[in-house]
Amino acid sequence: MSEPQSRRVRPQVARISLAVALVTVALDQITKRWAINTLSDGHEIHVFWTLQFNLAFNTGMAFGKGTGFGPVIALLALLVVIVLIVSAAHIDSLPARIAAGMLIGGALGNLLDRMFRGDRFLRGAVVDFIDFQWWPIFNVADIGVTIGAVIFAFSSLRSPRPPREQEAAA
Repeated sequence: MSEPQSRRVRPQVARISLAVALVTVALDQITKRWAINTLSDGHEIHVFWTLQFNLAFNTGMAFGKGTGFGPVIALLALLVVIVLIVSAAHIDSLPARIAAGMLIGGALGNLLDRMFRGDRFLRGAVVDFIDFQWWPIFNVADIGVTIGAVIFAFSSLRSPRPPREQEAAA
């Protein structure tokens, strides 16, 4: 007897999420390298309106809160990445697959900073450089996490829920 379709791991589904994750990590790390190379002397680049590129390092959580909790944040991010990678194989909706990839990529992008951009393992600072001056400074990984979460939320509201086994049997 074979497993139901919803229980089987579908590698092609996970591949979509992982491809989006890889693109997100690559864009994040490329832009962070650019920011460090271009903005490290205190130089700011005005883009338009209040948007500027301004280099900052964040050892805390979102919005600069939780400074000093970097290792805890890194371990939680690693756990989230693992859960999302395992879960991605069971996602049926294309928008949710893309969202999972964005979340994985964003979490990995910032996790790489915490792992390797410091004096000790997991004690690194996340590189932030996108600055609207009226919103906390952020990076491409943060954009991936935010947009991925929004897409996930909308796709979960739009997709019909499968009937529970007990309801289906009744």
